[in-house]
Amino acid sequence: MLEGTTGSTVPRRQLGRYLRDLRNRARLTLKVAAVELEWSEAKMWRIETGQTSLRSLDVEAMCRLYDAPVDQTEMLKALAKETKAKGWWMADNDVLPEGFSIYLGLEEAAARVRSYESDLVPGLLQTERYARAIMGGGKRGAAPEEINRRVQIRMARKALYTRSTRPVDLQIVLSETILKRPIGGPEVMVEQLRELITVGSRANVTIRVVPFRAGLNLGVLSGSFVLLEFPTTSKGQPSEPTTVYADGYTGSLFLDKPAEVERHELAFADLWEHCLSQTDSLTYIEAAAREMDR
Repeated sequence: MLEGTTGSTVPRRQLGRYLRDLRNRARLTLKVAAVELEWSEAKMWRIETGQTSLRSLDVEAMCRLYDAPVDQTEMLKALAKETKAKGWWMADNDVLPEGFSIYLGLEEAAARVRSYESDLVPGLLQTERYARAIMGGGKRGAAPEEINRRVQIRMARKALYTRSTRPVDLQIVLSETILKRPIGGPEVMVEQLRELITVGSRANVTIRVVPFRAGLNLGVLSGSFVLLEFPTTSKGQPSEPTTVYADGYTGSLFLDKPAEVERHELAFADLWEHCLSQTDSLTYIEAAAREMDR
């Protein structure tokens, strides 16, 4: 496990990949393995995609079926214990959107986060009042206590780029649309825009704006997305595959197949080319704040 605070997302994904590889090497289909273990195919899929924690006994049973070496079995049993670790946000998991706790675990473990947002300021950069305006409007009828807890989680995420030890490297691309939409009213929006300028002055944060005049770019076609990259191992290999996250109105999407990641890498590179420079972007944001403050 990379850090004690990363939660179980990363070890679950790692364990799932190891077990899937063992099953494939044993030349067993998911269906056959499920029958042999007396589990459902849905449970097998959740295990192999890192959606659930596992007991050491279950891992041992799978390794026995796949004829895994003893030393590898012991390693995977130890990894299974780490899948039960809980991240700092798990106490409030009941108020999080479905699947978002998985994203928080990945975000916590990431070394670099690249994000393109077309409509709203990214959650990591939101002020409390801006976040509250979104959450109050996005889930009609939500109790004030639920909104408070969700806002607190969002504010706590800022530690990712403000912490003194290994702060995450942020590269954020914002559509000009975001600067012109007064979420929460002009006062809240001006505060939010000036927060972007403050955060954008940090050495580990780059915020750039893609203006309307840039015309067609791949961001118009892709929609908002996040690219999460993870620390390298002692051998110089990524500890986790780069993962694409896309947050939809009715659910979240996680992609880590090489072809899927490559397409989003190309989209981000194209967006980067269409952006204003960092300096010009912060000047542009300041101008938007002055305009809205009139």
